[in-house]
Amino acid sequence: MLALLADHRDQARTRLRPEVWDYYEAGSGEEVTLAEAEASWREFRLRPRVLRDVSRVDLTTSLLGAELASPFVVAPMAFHALAHEDAECATIRGTGDAGNLTVISTRASRTIEEIGAAATGPWWFQAYLMRDRGLTEALVQRAAAAGARAVVLTVDTPYVGKKDKVSGTRIAVPDDQYLVNLAQHLVPGAVGRESAEQDPSMTPDSIARLADVGGLPVLVKGVLRGDEARRCVDAGAAGVIVSNHGGRQLDRAVPSAHALPEVLEAVGGAVPVLVDGGIRSGTDALVALATGADAVLVGRPVLWALAAGGAPAVTASLQALTAHLQHVLAVAGATCPADLDPSMVVRARA
Repeated sequence: MLALLADHRDQARTRLRPEVWDYYEAGSGEEVTLAEAEASWREFRLRPRVLRDVSRVDLTTSLLGAELASPFVVAPMAFHALAHEDAECATIRGTGDAGNLTVISTRASRTIEEIGAAATGPWWFQAYLMRDRGLTEALVQRAAAAGARAVVLTVDTPYVGKKDKVSGTRIAVPDDQYLVNLAQHLVPGAVGRESAEQDPSMTPDSIARLADVGGLPVLVKGVLRGDEARRCVDAGAAGVIVSNHGGRQLDRAVPSAHALPEVLEAVGGAVPVLVDGGIRSGTDALVALATGADAVLVGRPVLWALAAGGAPAVTASLQALTAHLQHVLAVAGATCPADLDPSMVVRARA
């Protein structure tokens, strides 16, 4: 099962240009948070139940009205065209064919409308609050018209994280892809590009505003504290995504695995809580789900699959993760994610 993900990674490293591989794999600063992302899930140990009938395991998951084959969601990531010629259209098709959900990035390399037309399953649209608020609102309205089921507002990027290890490397993203979803809304030149940068003055009021503009539920992504999660929910967030941006924003930010319990306690079941950052197996997902998460997001493994074989490889990657989760769930004595609870996991070391 998991050998497939490793194979996709090896193929991607071979097929991608070195600067593209480095861009996808890089973290911010000294990459401390990046290194801890995967390792933090491995700090937990399982306390399985026994003498349970686990002959049938059901992983179907409902998220804000979307019915999924399993609790895996594809995280928003920029510029899929660097990995495959069919770009996000292949990603969304492959994800839908696996029965899962995709979050499409504002920085996608295909138009929102093209991606929506290629979808074979439910999808959400990731938004940044930009200096030109009207630009963000226009994108959200386009996403709603194209079939998006929700908006994911990324809140951990008032400024883009400094990726020191690739700071001297220029990624050649063609102009027609770099701002493909923004160009029609921008005035020409540097002023137009500046208006498409993230707004560092963002406040919680933006959550309700985006929900009104698009008529869609708004989840907030990039939360690592319980008090901040509660603040988002009180401001109208329909969901919270515990995330440190894959180690690409604030270096030495706490791992998502460590932040998850605090956020869950603060939210208190009021809205769904999802988590990303270093999920590489069904066991990682089991730890997150047992802790209390409603679903997990995966990022880089999907890009590896996309580079390795387009939409079919994306489908195969998600199916492999689903199969692994199904297996470990049964061995742990559970028949569905709802059977899991925090008593089944313990942190092995501080």
